[in-house]
Amino acid sequence: MSAVAQNTSKRQRMGRLPTEVTSFVGRRHEVAEVKKLLSASRMVTLTGVGGVGKTRLASRVAADVRRAFLDGVWMVELAALEDPDLLVQTVTESLEVRDYSSRPAMEVLTEYLRDKQVLLILDNCEHLLHECATVAEALLRSTPDLRILATSRQPLDITGEQTLAVPTLSLPDSDVPRPSATSLAQSDAVRLFTERAGAILPGFAVTETNRNVVERICRRLDGIPLGIELAAVRLRVLSPEQLLARLDDQFRLLTSGSRTVLPRHQTLRALIDWSHVLCTEHEQLLWARTSVFSGGLDLEAAEAVCAGDGIERDEVLDLVSGLVDKSVLLREEQSCAVRYRLLETIRQYGREQLAASGQESTLQRRHRDYYQGLAATANAELFGPSQVGWFTRLQQEHANIRTALDYCFTEPGETRAGLSMSSDLLYHWITSYYLGEGRRWLDRGLAADTTASADRARALWANSWLAIIQADITSAAAMLEECRAMAEQLDAEPARAYVALYSGMVAMCRGETDSAIKLYEEAASRHRTNGDPVGHASALIRLCLAHSFLGDSARAIAIGEECLTVCDAHGEGWHKAYTMMALGVEVWRQGDTARATALEKESLHFNRSLNDPLGVGVNLEVLAWIASTEGDHRRAATLLGILRTVWEAIGAPLSGYGHLVRYHDACEAQTRKALSESAFRTAFKEGTRLSYQEALAYGLQERMPQEELAEGAGRPSPLTRRETEIAGLVAEGLSNKEIAAALVIAQRTAEGHIEHILSKLGCSSRAQIAVWVAERNRSSAGDEDGASRGPR
Repeated sequence: MSAVAQNTSKRQRMGRLPTEVTSFVGRRHEVAEVKKLLSASRMVTLTGVGGVGKTRLASRVAADVRRAFLDGVWMVELAALEDPDLLVQTVTESLEVRDYSSRPAMEVLTEYLRDKQVLLILDNCEHLLHECATVAEALLRSTPDLRILATSRQPLDITGEQTLAVPTLSLPDSDVPRPSATSLAQSDAVRLFTERAGAILPGFAVTETNRNVVERICRRLDGIPLGIELAAVRLRVLSPEQLLARLDDQFRLLTSGSRTVLPRHQTLRALIDWSHVLCTEHEQLLWARTSVFSGGLDLEAAEAVCAGDGIERDEVLDLVSGLVDKSVLLREEQSCAVRYRLLETIRQYGREQLAASGQESTLQRRHRDYYQGLAATANAELFGPSQVGWFTRLQQEHANIRTALDYCFTEPGETRAGLSMSSDLLYHWITSYYLGEGRRWLDRGLAADTTASADRARALWANSWLAIIQADITSAAAMLEECRAMAEQLDAEPARAYVALYSGMVAMCRGETDSAIKLYEEAASRHRTNGDPVGHASALIRLCLAHSFLGDSARAIAIGEECLTVCDAHGEGWHKAYTMMALGVEVWRQGDTARATALEKESLHFNRSLNDPLGVGVNLEVLAWIASTEGDHRRAATLLGILRTVWEAIGAPLSGYGHLVRYHDACEAQTRKALSESAFRTAFKEGTRLSYQEALAYGLQERMPQEELAEGAGRPSPLTRRETEIAGLVAEGLSNKEIAAALVIAQRTAEGHIEHILSKLGCSSRAQIAVWVAERNRSSAGDEDGASRGPR
């Protein structure tokens, strides 16, 4: 959700950009040019050969212009995406949008971006050129404040697109016969070589002795950044003079048969060829085999997929180390684990080598088998202390999971495996950004394989739950009916138990509470007999809520306590959090608001750690009802404002818990009655303005919202978000030209905004704007001082 703040200098900035693991060198002119293009056009594409630095340039520009985009700068990495049909879903996931509705993905994305000031970076578009062009054009038409920065080997060719051919790094001026070492080091190519060489040989510098050699190396590499990085690694074992000699020898040998290739393509290809030649035979094998991975890999995956047929498992660690030393594999720290990835140019080279070896299909099958096994293990260990770790790991591996599923549904005879894997990933789909994608995989598999089987039955009930969450009750009921018949045909007891569970959910959605309770009781009994704690806990949670809904407090509490016992026996957290939520509802109904608050906050703490927006939404709902019951109507109204944004972001209000909506409606009616209309609107609006993290902190009463206005502190700002941003820059003393540069807008646009600000504030000078901003900031600081004294 969007975080909107009146004091924009303190506003939380959102977005996702890759972490720079090495220094960014040069490109001052290119950075300035891209900023200029972005100020004049909403679509800018950086083009150029592989390895020229398009992605790094885009990332640096995005980092520099963050301030101009109130809703963040977001990079969508497309290199690993092979299925064009998943492009929109991938963009949505990269923006961290979770949608639990059944609406088309493009509609969800467009609606989310419609009122956002976002810079979207589409990285590596060349293999999805038509699809990227179509999506970009559609988004730009319907989202007025969106800007797109793309990287591609060729333009997208859409209306309004501005392109910049990214050049190689600047080389020393050839007109100067003998530049000094100091002036030589000013060229970007030499600077990059020197910095990367210094990482290999501490203290390395361009001197009067080596300057000619260094210059010739950079010229030989045509100033291509990737080429320079790969060559600098050779200084581990070669002197600069030896490196230059080897470059000349290798380039003559390796480019002799490629005269039709463009020179810079030829240069980089020759250098990668040389890097390949200098690898040991087993390193070459591992390089080729790691190219089957998408989005990176860890050591365990490398050992499982790449070992065999010439590589022993215990060799893999040393081979990975060798490829990291040669800059073929890039090492990346993630939480407590280390992952590795190949730059796309290096990965493509590896795929060529793998195809030439005749092992590509074998490695693709091994890759699928590994991730199918990973999904099965995660499912088996779902209900236990390692649960959150598995959820996190599956999210890290999503690109590889997607590749494995694509193999299942495109390779003849593998659909059944795809059905099984998609079902194993049920909780991955629910707890991440991929619920809609999960349903599409299951729909695809169910349509492709209609034979009665245990795998089809499991896919039917798994998919029915996703449909229920999306409020697609008709489809869920149809799938459950088929699954029920199939369970009888196959005598499949687990399927019977889950059909009862999800049929109970369907009944609750239809207002048939008595029928739902009977189905939940059947499900709980069957799951208990089957020894399935996941299904057992799920049934008990729903049964607790259903009895509470009918007013049977004693039964609801007893069932909730039983569910806590089941969860604690297995060290399980997620189902326990939902159980505490359900118990909180009933305890609140009984009037014990203190205990209900404690239960909901403990549940919310876990759901926040898991980043589960559905669980968070229900927790905040109950906290709003509690606040209204306790007479804290202003807090209730703020929470209702937060919930407006939460449910809009998810796309399905109280998704899967629709029977609770009567409590929401009663809370809102009671709160509106207790407050004046003006007071309700003010508090409600404050809730809608909070960022996701601020909203969670407010719900937990960890601190006051930054934007809370004390009673009588003043009216809401008359300025828009952009005008507020510009007013702050005026107060800092920036000129119109400087404001335009900082916000990546045309100067005349900045001037127009300032005219509007003067008019809205009734000011006649920039100095008066500065006074207004100072007064607003003092008011905000006063609110924050009040917040520091403790929650309401």
